[in-house]
Amino acid sequence: MKQVKAGSAAAEPFSLNRLGLLMAPRPGDPLEIEGVLNPALVRGRDGDLYLFARLVAQGNYSRIGVSRVAFDASGEPVGVERLGVALEPEEPYEMNPWTGGGVEDPRITFVPALDRYLMTYTAFSEQGPRVAFAASKDLLSWHRLGLATFGPGAADFGSLHNKDAVIFPNLVPDANGVPSLAMMHRPLFPDSASGEGAEWGEHAARPARRKYQPHGSIWMSYCHVPRLSEGLRFEGHRRILSPRASWERLKVGAGTPPLSTSLGWLVFYHGVSGNPERKRLRYSAGAMILDPAHPEQVLYRSPHPVLSPGPEEHCGIVPNVVFPTGLDQRTDIGQPDRVDVYFGMADDRIGVATTRIPASLEAPAPEELAA
Repeated sequence: MKQVKAGSAAAEPFSLNRLGLLMAPRPGDPLEIEGVLNPALVRGRDGDLYLFARLVAQGNYSRIGVSRVAFDASGEPVGVERLGVALEPEEPYEMNPWTGGGVEDPRITFVPALDRYLMTYTAFSEQGPRVAFAASKDLLSWHRLGLATFGPGAADFGSLHNKDAVIFPNLVPDANGVPSLAMMHRPLFPDSASGEGAEWGEHAARPARRKYQPHGSIWMSYCHVPRLSEGLRFEGHRRILSPRASWERLKVGAGTPPLSTSLGWLVFYHGVSGNPERKRLRYSAGAMILDPAHPEQVLYRSPHPVLSPGPEEHCGIVPNVVFPTGLDQRTDIGQPDRVDVYFGMADDRIGVATTRIPASLEAPAPEELAA
């Protein structure tokens, strides 16, 4: 494979080709009147592909719906069959006095060691966004596990606004070599120039000021020997990816759950640029490869976006946003090197794009990988 040049966006590996619109708000449905977006995606035990979209009712009241993805005769995704609601705000940590409540932006991973599907989602309480968990055996019935809790580290992560959490399907070694459930997440440190206030700051209580205040970055934390009945407590926090390029200069956040490939763990993430004071933000998608044995190590990251907002995203609830959250490896049609990425479009619709996993990647210069 030819070496990727920093100035050559056309040569970018993992560039996503749009397949089209998959899901839009159903006319007349009050559960979807303000958008369907940012879906989790996972294959069920039956082999079907299930999509869990954020459904937004009037006043930004969010539920998580469940649908089955429909394919045409050639195997291309063309629509969804709505099956109902998987989660809606019920617990105190999901309720607030401004929107009423919110369970938002899910991601789902099947974890063989637990024989469970684990859902991470954003719970919007009076304290602001927090990472929450639910578990299921069949994708239809979900049991809440509560909020993620955190051990000591660079900051009191439990007091910070936090979202964009994804779980690795396999147990991976922490810094001490202990097999653990690993989570990537994006805590927001106070006074970072992240643009997060446009999403949450008008209502949610600001966390206490801390000395450590980087731009919004992706962190890795670990849970040893998880027992779902006891909740999930994460420790050993490491920052693995921070904003670097102009298209991600405000913040980066995890998007799709990690996929094991011959290159390492493949993750599509989002990067944000723009002017937060004027609420003019631009969300683009990038790709990164993490070391298969030590996923804290970034082997590759996109110098350019692999998908950027186009005319399809110029209008919407939040314009100029593409937000990757779900990934499907197409082994079902005998194409394991093909991956389809499902993404939110301008915070009110869901699109699909596709790419191929290259056979190899040129090793980038060390400065290109700096967190």
